[in-house]
Amino acid sequence: MIDIKFLRENPDIVKENIKKKFQDHKLPLVDEVIELDKERRENQAKADAIRAEKNKISKQIGALMAQGKKEEAEEVKKQVAESAALLKELEEKEPVLEEKVKAIMMRIPNIIDPSVPVGKDDSENVEVERFGEPVVPDFEVPYHTDIIDRFSGIDLDSARDVAGNGFYYLVGDIARLHSAVLTYARDFMIDKGFTYVIPPFMIRSDVVTGVMSFEEMDAMMYKIEGEDLYLIGTSEHSMIGRFINKMLDESQLPLTLTSYSPCFRKEKGAHGIEERGIYRIHQFEKQEMIVICKPEESMDWYNKMWSYTVELFRTLDVPVRTLECCSGDLADLKVKSVDVEAWSPRQKKYFEVGSCSNLGDAQARRLKIRVKDENGDKYLAHTLNNTVVAPPRMLIAFLENNLNADGSINIPKALQPYMGGKEKLIPNK
Repeated sequence: MIDIKFLRENPDIVKENIKKKFQDHKLPLVDEVIELDKERRENQAKADAIRAEKNKISKQIGALMAQGKKEEAEEVKKQVAESAALLKELEEKEPVLEEKVKAIMMRIPNIIDPSVPVGKDDSENVEVERFGEPVVPDFEVPYHTDIIDRFSGIDLDSARDVAGNGFYYLVGDIARLHSAVLTYARDFMIDKGFTYVIPPFMIRSDVVTGVMSFEEMDAMMYKIEGEDLYLIGTSEHSMIGRFINKMLDESQLPLTLTSYSPCFRKEKGAHGIEERGIYRIHQFEKQEMIVICKPEESMDWYNKMWSYTVELFRTLDVPVRTLECCSGDLADLKVKSVDVEAWSPRQKKYFEVGSCSNLGDAQARRLKIRVKDENGDKYLAHTLNNTVVAPPRMLIAFLENNLNADGSINIPKALQPYMGGKEKLIPNK
């Protein structure tokens, strides 16, 4: 959510930003919220004026009574009574106008960084850099569920009976590999100086609307029936929510945190053939990184954060690339975002395994996360988030890139301590 004062003073910039995001249907919202904001401020000014006059008159009444001028005092009291009715009307109108302004402001997208390429959707995202040599082996790489099945490592049929489509059982060495990747990612981030956190896996609605747009909320979140609780779609939600209504001391910044959580997502819409198996699912686990920092430091942290994910994948012998998200592919709260994509030897292309985002002060404004500097001045923090690793999608990239012709899976040195020292996984089928 952008600053209403900025919108009021720069409506053309806000409209141009909306156009860059190809959301022209939101253009009328700018003029609409300017008019509502004007009405709100005028209403507030009238109420403040009446309150000031009321205080002034109250003092006059006291003085007149002290002088024994009761009749004059009674006349002045009538004036107070007349203004009280108008004040009540204005005060009742204040929260209504406030809510209308807020509702519209939450639909207007954040101002994107000037470096963001303009494009309509993810098909116009721009490749930035490749890390590692993408290799296509001289043997056929099976579909990921077929690779896993050779290890008796997956049971989709039973999961379908128990929970429906979009769920899975991982078994044996594959389940251990899944957990090993997460544990390694946790320690990797701790070694980078991040503090490990396990957050709540459910959050209230005021946190949900603070961390994401309404469109994302509807497409992603599962609501707990009968309660003001939602299952998190990523630990970023509860990690940022932890600081709702908090005043942070500037000396605490930056807050560098890494969190583990299961994630729950509706994943609305049709899924293609490459999204069967465990590629697009309703429940998965993830290691996340979160940074809360000064505004002037957020872009430096943005670049550090995605580079950590690249580094981790390379230690697991998975080639990756970074892809700059274009304007039309950015969620409304994001200032800038980059996807990390892993190489798929089977598909002979890259696919998304993580995303790093700078949200500027949008989440902090919604959640009222403020910072006090050494002079006592206050400002809004900047928030950033990034996927460290998210199996089982990452597991697909790992299996394909470490697969041997005989069906065995190489375990890179970095992961071997987390797999009981094993250097290879040998299929039992």
